[in-house]
Amino acid sequence: MLSRTADTLYWLARYVERAENTARIIDAALRLSALPVGYSGSSNEWESAVAATGNAELFAKLYGEATQATVVDFLAFSQENPSSIRSCLDIARANARAVRTALTIEMWETINGAWLEMKRFNGQTMTRPRLGEFLSFVKEASLRFDGSAHRTMLRNDAFDFFRIGIYLERADSTARILDVKYHVLLPEGEGVGGGLDYFQWSSILRAVSALTGYHWVYRESLKPWLVADLLILKREMPRSLTSCYENVSRHLDQLSRAYGRQGPSQRLARSTYARLVSMDIDAVFRQGLHEFLVEFIADNNKVGQAITEQYLV
Repeated sequence: MLSRTADTLYWLARYVERAENTARIIDAALRLSALPVGYSGSSNEWESAVAATGNAELFAKLYGEATQATVVDFLAFSQENPSSIRSCLDIARANARAVRTALTIEMWETINGAWLEMKRFNGQTMTRPRLGEFLSFVKEASLRFDGSAHRTMLRNDAFDFFRIGIYLERADSTARILDVKYHVLLPEGEGVGGGLDYFQWSSILRAVSALTGYHWVYRESLKPWLVADLLILKREMPRSLTSCYENVSRHLDQLSRAYGRQGPSQRLARSTYARLVSMDIDAVFRQGLHEFLVEFIADNNKVGQAITEQYLV
């Protein structure tokens, strides 16, 4: 496969996944904003939404104050934000068009249809019910695209690059959402596990579609360390860091077998996966959740860079 084609498939997957993750972050902020004042922590829920995407500096430059209107416009519709939902779908559709022959008919129709549907929405007329409709559309479009890829793509190197892009982006998003919980949402002086926590952790679990999964796994009320355990270490949870890296490692190993050699990306991915598998949640908290997640995000970026240097340039 040409490196240009591999790169386009990889980023196509990442941008569709990023659009869905951003929609989930906005949805979580919208739920928190409906609660009484004080349940969102020391900063408002819209500031936390921007922080979770890693684009706080660009937002401050473009908008200043974080309100529902400014944050929704920035995260969903702004063309000056390369990670807004509109920008993600624009880039994803352009990438899909560039590698049209590497996609199945169902994949192309799904991404092209989502791109066309996006034109029906704009930030100027975004009432609360309309915003809910928009967020549902984005999540459903991503699920349809992912499902069509899973059901129709050949299990070859194109599929491997596509899935690697999804799982790297998903791992980054999960880690950032967890980090924001402890360092943006939790108010100063509030103990972890306090009454405030229930609402914050519920919003995070909903953001990653894990609220039902949490109760199936633990069968008890929400506890911060168990939520962290679910989203970091549980292989059964498809958005957990461990699950993402199990899949990244597997697809990189399949590429190494297909191409007849291994490289830095395989070694880095296996190292990250082995570290996650060998840890328990007590070890994570002893290190410090923030410190652990910052280190993980850096390691995830290193894996992405290694993949780029090994395969995509």
